[in-house]
Amino acid sequence: MAPQELRILVTGGNGFVGRYLVAKLACLPEAPEIIVGTFHNGTSVQRASVRNIELDVTDIGQVRAVISAEQPSHIVHLAALSAPAGAQRNVEMAWKVNAEGAFNIALATLESKVRPRLLHCSTAEVYGKTFQRGEPLDETAPIEPANIYAASKAASDLMIGQLCSLGLRAVRLRPFNHTGAGQSEDFVVPAFCAQIARIERGLQEPTIRVGDLTARRDFLDVHDVVDAYIAVVRRFDELPCCCVLNLASGQTVAIKAILDTLLSYSDARIEVETDAARLRASDTPVAVGNAELAQRLLDWTPTTDFGSTLRSVLDYCRGRLNHQAT
Repeated sequence: MAPQELRILVTGGNGFVGRYLVAKLACLPEAPEIIVGTFHNGTSVQRASVRNIELDVTDIGQVRAVISAEQPSHIVHLAALSAPAGAQRNVEMAWKVNAEGAFNIALATLESKVRPRLLHCSTAEVYGKTFQRGEPLDETAPIEPANIYAASKAASDLMIGQLCSLGLRAVRLRPFNHTGAGQSEDFVVPAFCAQIARIERGLQEPTIRVGDLTARRDFLDVHDVVDAYIAVVRRFDELPCCCVLNLASGQTVAIKAILDTLLSYSDARIEVETDAARLRASDTPVAVGNAELAQRLLDWTPTTDFGSTLRSVLDYCRGRLNHQAT
């Protein structure tokens, strides 16, 4: 594909992963034009090659109009209600954004005369109860979502797979847990980091109350996930039609080990107390992925040291408090 043909629409481009993706896309030697679709016309990365437009993925008319007007070569669909706890609190919105929104993007893409290539960002959460096998899951593992967020994403994942039989050009990506600076405190790593940062500044009592910390998860750095997305953009036409790709490290880390590492990065005296109200054994003791297909098709493997990732999140939380204090 010639550089001038690379025109990428990123939905949810002002979100956590979206900001990293847009920043890296803007630095590619192919010099792509990047259109960031944001809810209520929010802003993302400020670069000459990046343009922000309003895009509510739950509005099929607006989705059709944007794709018709912009004529993207690629669409990276990131827009989602992405925190499982948030989805549980707002079930209707989770289904509306995650399932109906994805359907609108896929349908408008299928209808478009320019036939954009669709990168649908799903999640490894769709495997759900299948993780109870305790083994690394590849893309052939059964989909058995165990929460509202996972169910809404599984519905969109399966729907896009079916639309491929009608001619949709799509790749579905299922990243495992990923984190980095700027992620919401709805997720475990920034939740720990934000508390440590507040304790260091005397804004919180020096105690972190926790539930069960024995669960083991397959974690990635957000930069590694974004690198995989970019590899799909670049190799899309070489990939099998409507393929599914896991993004995983193939290794697990216990939540307790994450907390212990973060505490070792702080000079503050911090107590960890078990909160009986939160003490419920995880239904999924181990969640780990097999990403051999992505490694083979994309020449991708995660390279970021997770200890560095944890330090970057903690430093971000510290910096945010310093900024608020000035």
